[in-house]
Amino acid sequence: MSRIFLLLLAALKFGKLVPTVLSMLIAIGAYALLYGWRYAVGFVAMLLIHEMGHYIAARQRGLHVGLPTFIPFVGAWVELKTMPHDAETEAYVGLAGPLVGTVGAIGAWWLAREDGPNWLLAVAYAGFMINLFNLIPLPPMDGGRITAVLSPRIWLLGVPILGWMLLTHFSPILLIVAILAVPHVFAALRFDRASAQAQGYYDVPPRTRWEYGLIYVGLIAFLAYMTNDVDRQLRGIGRADSSQTQSGDL
Repeated sequence: MSRIFLLLLAALKFGKLVPTVLSMLIAIGAYALLYGWRYAVGFVAMLLIHEMGHYIAARQRGLHVGLPTFIPFVGAWVELKTMPHDAETEAYVGLAGPLVGTVGAIGAWWLAREDGPNWLLAVAYAGFMINLFNLIPLPPMDGGRITAVLSPRIWLLGVPILGWMLLTHFSPILLIVAILAVPHVFAALRFDRASAQAQGYYDVPPRTRWEYGLIYVGLIAFLAYMTNDVDRQLRGIGRADSSQTQSGDL
């Protein structure tokens, strides 16, 4: 009887993994049609590592959180079923995704930096870019969750950044992010430090604000540098391949 109970318990635990595994496989299949299966697996792995950073951090803070869900060409997310009780907890969970995701991107870059395959270097670039993009200081992006510990008014800095990206790199995903950001922009405009909400949810020691602020700015600087550097490497590889092709034709 105890063995049957254990088998049922294991099946229940596995059942919770089914939506995540299934959505991952669908995402890999969709990306593979355009970019090949190796890059598709690596790209989805970068998303998974990023989201697991949020998942682990949320569990550490005692929050009820669902496993990652993937939608091809949109991204991935974990669902917080219980919300953070203060801005520091929100920032902690928000920061964990880009931090852990950056470690994953560094791992891919390290393996590809010398004689590794070009597709793996492209995966590293995607990893750095994903985490940098997520640091835009405006909810629902992770940067908005992190900067909430400083002041919701910082979200207003994300408006021109997102607007510039919409104008220069328009995509349906950016449009969705912009629509979801609208209520947060109005919340930032109405934010009052002296209000009861600010005295409670946003009451964070100055030292904590400094710590999160420095980590946030430092992570942006590092990711911007690595994104640009790996992009330069990929462009160099592309030019070299093009030159070799032209030489072969001659």
